[in-house]
Amino acid sequence: MYDKNVGLIGVGNMGSAMASSLLAAGFDVVAHDIDSSRMTALERAGGRTVDSPREVAEQATQIVLSLPTTAALRDVVSGDGGLVEAAQGDVVIAETSTLALADKRTARDTLSAAGMTLLDCPISGTAGQARAGDIVFYASGPEPSVQAFEPLLLAMGRAAPWLGEFGAGIKAKLVSNLLVAVHTMAAAEALNLATRAGLEPEKMLNVLTAGAGTSRMLEVRGPMMVAGSYPSDSATIDILAKDVGLILEFADGSDVTTPLLSMVSSFFTAAGAMGMADNDPAVLAEVYRILSEPHADDKGVS
Repeated sequence: MYDKNVGLIGVGNMGSAMASSLLAAGFDVVAHDIDSSRMTALERAGGRTVDSPREVAEQATQIVLSLPTTAALRDVVSGDGGLVEAAQGDVVIAETSTLALADKRTARDTLSAAGMTLLDCPISGTAGQARAGDIVFYASGPEPSVQAFEPLLLAMGRAAPWLGEFGAGIKAKLVSNLLVAVHTMAAAEALNLATRAGLEPEKMLNVLTAGAGTSRMLEVRGPMMVAGSYPSDSATIDILAKDVGLILEFADGSDVTTPLLSMVSSFFTAAGAMGMADNDPAVLAEVYRILSEPHADDKGVS
C-alpha cells in the first residue's frame, strides 16, 4: 500500500513536472528545494513546501529525489537538515537522477544506517516528456520496496520496470543515454545533409520519422532542429554532456569500447565552446550547420 502523502526534493525542470503529475493524480505533495522561487511556484500549483529535507521525511514516508549533482545528493542526505536527521525507519526514497553508481551507493548506505531505504530509479526522458507523462523509470533495489513505490512512479510516467538489485537502474540509464546522445547527433547529421542537399527540412523530417530511419530523438528533437529553436526547459548540452562523461567512465570500467560515443563527446565539447551549453542538445544541428559553412576552419571550428 501507499500513502497519498508524497515527498519531493528538487523541483527544477524535471521535479516540477513530476510534481504536476502527482498533484493531478490526487497526491498531496510536500516538497523542498534550495531555490525559493521554485518553492513558490510549487505552492501556486497546489503543493506544500517545507524548509529542509528532514521536514519532508517527517511528513511523508515515500519521497522522490530529483537532484542535479552528487553534491546536492550528499547535502540532501546528510547535510544540515538532511534526511538522516529525521531517522524515520519506514521511509522509502526513490533517487531519480543520473549520477555515478558509487555516489548512489554511498547515499544508500548512509540512509540505510539511519533505517531508511533508498531505491535507484533514474528517468529515461526529458522534462518536456515528463510534463506529458511520457517518461520511464528504470527501477532497482529491493523488489518489495519497488513494488510498493510503483503507483507513485506510474503516476509520473508510463512505465517503471524493476531491473534488479540496487544500481541496475543507473546502469540501464547510462546505456539508454548512450543511445540518446548518439541518436541526437545522428538526427542532426541527417537533417544537415538533407538541408545542404537542397531538400526541404520540414518535408524531410516527416519522411524520415515515417520511415525505417526514424528514432525517438529524431521525433523529439527533429522539430527543434528544423525550427532552429533549442529551449533549455527540457534538457541541455551541459546536462547531457555530464551524462556522456558518466557513460564513458562506466564503459571504461566495464572494459568496453564506445567509439561512437567518443565522437559524440567531441561534438558536445564543441557545442559548449560555441556558447551553446544551456541549449537543448538538438542544438548539435547548429554545430553541423557551422561545420558545413565555407571556411568553417577560419571561425575556429575544426
